[in-house]
Amino acid sequence: MKKIGFYQGLPIEEKESFIEITDVVPVATGHDLLVAVDAISVNPVDTKFRQSAAKKDQLTVLGFDAVGRVVAVGESVEKFQVDERVFYAGSSKRPGSNQEFQLVDERIVAKAPASLSDEEVAALPLTSLTAFELLFEKFQLTPQAKANVGKKILVINGGGGVGSILTQLAKWSGLEVFATASVKNFEWLRNNGVDHPLDYHENLKKQLISLGTDRVDYVAVLYDILPYFQQLLEIVQPGGRVGTIVGVNQPLPIGEWKNQSISFDWEYMFAKTDFDYKIETQGAILAEISTLVEQKEVHSHLGKVYQGISVTHLKQATKDVEEGHVRGKVVLTGGFVK
Repeated sequence: MKKIGFYQGLPIEEKESFIEITDVVPVATGHDLLVAVDAISVNPVDTKFRQSAAKKDQLTVLGFDAVGRVVAVGESVEKFQVDERVFYAGSSKRPGSNQEFQLVDERIVAKAPASLSDEEVAALPLTSLTAFELLFEKFQLTPQAKANVGKKILVINGGGGVGSILTQLAKWSGLEVFATASVKNFEWLRNNGVDHPLDYHENLKKQLISLGTDRVDYVAVLYDILPYFQQLLEIVQPGGRVGTIVGVNQPLPIGEWKNQSISFDWEYMFAKTDFDYKIETQGAILAEISTLVEQKEVHSHLGKVYQGISVTHLKQATKDVEEGHVRGKVVLTGGFVK
């Protein structure tokens, strides 16, 4: 089988930033499924992992979104059968989806929504898991239609991959949704459930006031939180919650939030699989996402598509993500180029 990876983190322009090798097809045991990968997507976390990777003797294979067909199952598998079409985000501790055949634990897998193409499905797993966990596990909102009516959320970087799913889920669950982007992307925000687009170049507090809102109950910061940190005290309701998915390189003065009882949450989708903690919930979340897709409550946030999985296309897709010029997700589909 074909595997695309690297031996050390190099700039994407370098010849060996990605290379292809041939390897034996792995064998499924235990709770593992062996999946023939049909489509993948590239996420910012792929670029971070690659850029920080030290030189190794063994090929590193990334890829944290996939849709494919089950071709074999381990002896402990209970939920899936050969030939079923599935989707998942995988684990940072195992070889990823940038290979023809991938082993993945059935507990983090769900049946793919039948109404979507492979490329539409491949755009969903990582961002959907991140958004769902932040809203309904960290913020403790109720994951039901219209269950959170009367509450307000601000999503900073609402036009990004996670933001484009989080705003849809927030709207479905009844929240009034405010989200930031550049003005040229306001229509994208509206198409993804945003009630009130905000220009991230302008003062957020003033924009909220102009919309008749003084403060919001929740803020999801899907970008570097540092430039927004001081503003949040004036934006979040006392007793509200702030969550982010982006790491910081300096201490956050969280103590300033004490007197308003503002809570802070980190969301990292890989925490569950990194520490073998409630990993079955990720399969359950993806099953819920699949149901919401079929009910037309949530749609794929597919941005750009490359036909055929190859070194060339993976480099181009990775460059797209690094430069940040594509709305939605960048996907490679059609299986591996022969």
